[in-house]
Amino acid sequence: MRSFRSLSADTGMLGWLWLSAVVVAVDQLTKWMAEANLEMGEPFAVIPHLNMTLAYNTGAAFSFLSDLGGIQRWLFAILAIVVSVFIVNWLRKLKKTQIWAAVGLSLVLGGAIGNLIDRLLYGKVIDFIDVYFDIPFVMDNYHFAIFNVADIAITCGAILLVFLSLFASDQIE
Repeated sequence: MRSFRSLSADTGMLGWLWLSAVVVAVDQLTKWMAEANLEMGEPFAVIPHLNMTLAYNTGAAFSFLSDLGGIQRWLFAILAIVVSVFIVNWLRKLKKTQIWAAVGLSLVLGGAIGNLIDRLLYGKVIDFIDVYFDIPFVMDNYHFAIFNVADIAITCGAILLVFLSLFASDQIE
């Protein structure tokens, strides 16, 4: 029988999966709230430069490949599952000192699972955060792509992982 100490060494940083679970829970709760309280395409002003606007995305980021006739649902679902398995395996192999890598990976994993749930249940991702701003001398009232909590987690996790790979490579190895 394996001791607890050797079992702990085999699981690396899987203890950080709680962060992924929190991301999934907050993401799904906020998407449920958005669908329950917002009208499709009708902006609800929260503060200057931030609206809540219900939108659906059948593609990837910025509606990439959204016009493939439905096959993208399964393509992106399979991709999310493969990436999730890869991330869990990477977390398992991390050393206890690689906390920031575990945080970054857990954020990406939680976001990927949050959007995967939408794809599997609805065939589309529920988005609702609408940020807009002026781009001086170019465009007034520019609206960035509408996004959700899962997208925020994926972006923050990816930025953290890139930062670590550039400036703290011992955290990523």
